[in-house]
Amino acid sequence: MPTSKSQNLSNGSIPSSHSKHEDKPSTIEISKWKKIVSEFEKPSVFKSMWQLVTTLGLYLLTWFMIYLNHSNSGPWYWYVPLILVGAGLTVRIFIIFHDCGHQSFFKKKKYNQWVGFITGTLAFTPFKHWTWEHNVHHATVGDIDRRGIGDVWTLMVNEYLELPKLKRLGYRIWRHPLFLFGFAPVYVFLIRERFPSPNATPANRKAVICTNVALLFAMTLGCLLFGSFIFLLFQLFIISIAASAGVWLFYVQHQFEGVYWERHEHWEYTSAALDGSSFYQLPKILQWFTGNIGFHHLHHLSTKIPNYYLEACHNSHPAFSEVTKLTLFSSFKCMNFRLWDESEKALITWKQFKAIRGDREAALSGA
Repeated sequence: MPTSKSQNLSNGSIPSSHSKHEDKPSTIEISKWKKIVSEFEKPSVFKSMWQLVTTLGLYLLTWFMIYLNHSNSGPWYWYVPLILVGAGLTVRIFIIFHDCGHQSFFKKKKYNQWVGFITGTLAFTPFKHWTWEHNVHHATVGDIDRRGIGDVWTLMVNEYLELPKLKRLGYRIWRHPLFLFGFAPVYVFLIRERFPSPNATPANRKAVICTNVALLFAMTLGCLLFGSFIFLLFQLFIISIAASAGVWLFYVQHQFEGVYWERHEHWEYTSAALDGSSFYQLPKILQWFTGNIGFHHLHHLSTKIPNYYLEACHNSHPAFSEVTKLTLFSSFKCMNFRLWDESEKALITWKQFKAIRGDREAALSGA
């Protein structure tokens, strides 16, 4: 495990997310942060292999237990914890897949690609195509002028007011929690990920096709073992719960009170990482299933840190704890945010929007 020399960091501070980001860190401070982070960027073959084997082993064991209960006509209530564990392990598999996309799980690119393809198939996600879109997200997070790829659809107040009524209704439906964390995740992982983006390269299009073929093979094998109806039903439950959990994680990591968003000319990478991403402090069991992705501020500061070193990096200096922290219960407040108010530099709820709507409409009409 890396050893940290970061305790000698002096005068290093992370700007508060509630300061509207007026004070940017100096070049010296940034270089010190980079030095600390670099100590955790080297993956361990042993840790990676242990995480991979145990996660996939438990995933296969869960499916075996489902099979045993089904073949022995066991009680239906045994399926509930097995499906929940299967969903949790699918999230953990996705985190491994995610690390492979950042080339942080193994040192060698080919190992990351092989494992990324396998874990991506289990998570219903094409490795190369998703990695391309996700890298755009990392390069543009918190940049108002570069929204649209790999993020949650979020409109500015003025943009919403300029929409026709039908499109406003569509936006309201999309941002409703039941849709955003219910229907949308299932649609994204089961349907949208089956098709390449219109802007995808030939290599990325091929990656989507290869994943679909591998997924079809895996689904066929499962149907032969369980029977089509039973297997597909179990798989639907598992991937739906895992997808909803994954979208929720991604949402609260970038849509919270005090989040950093700026126009491109004022956008700055370090502030976007540390103030544009939350520290989601989950109970230990959920932290395990989610592969430490709650330390998202550090993941955005350096994508080269393997998930199993994120917590150690976070604990390496007190400054890393000064970012916005969410707990499991406090994060539910994030569900209420709907629009970005540029004048206040804050996410607002529909209730808050209603209070300012008249003034903003008047300003637009007078512009």
